[in-house]
Formats: sequence, C-alpha cells, structure tokens
Amino acid sequence: MILAVIVGLAIGTYAFRLAGVVLRERVALPERVQVLLPMAAAALLAALAATATFYDSGVFAGVARPAGVAVGALLAWRRAPFVLVVVAAAATAALLRLAGLD
Repeated sequence: MILAVIVGLAIGTYAFRLAGVVLRERVALPERVQVLLPMAAAALLAALAATATFYDSGVFAGVARPAGVAVGALLAWRRAPFVLVVVAAAATAALLRLAGLD
C-alpha cells in the first residue's frame, strides 16, 4: 500500500513538472502575475517555516524550538558555517529542554 502511494506521488510530481515545461508556451500569464509568483513562493515558504517553528500538532511547541530556530537564523544571517548553524540551534533547543523550558 505504501509503495503505491509513493509511486503515485512520484508520478504526480513528474507530471506536474512536465506540464510546466509543455504548457509554458501555451499559457500566457499577465506580467503582474509573473512578478508576484516568486514573492508568493517566498511567502508560502516563510509561512511554512513559521508554522513548523511555533506549532506541533496544532499546539504551541514551547520555548525551546523557537529559541533554537532563532539562534540558527542569527548564525545563518551572520554567515556562519552550516554545520555550526545546525549544531548551535540543536544544542540551544536541547539545553533549554534539559533545563525544563520545553
């Protein structure tokens, strides 16, 4: 059953990407839409990141996760190496959970 779901999603993803290539010349989007599409993608990604940061199964995730994300975002903004960003964010969240601030 799970294999059928994976294959179905793979076929759907491939078909969706192929449709973009095939229909690119046939469908003309207004210039305003072409300008707004990249911003819409960034807004959706930001909304997904915010939701994953603050909520877990519809309930507030606690203080540790947002603090870890904040530390990671700060280090990424300061252009720290990726491994340092990940380790510092994870360590921050782990230490806060260890301190009981879950």
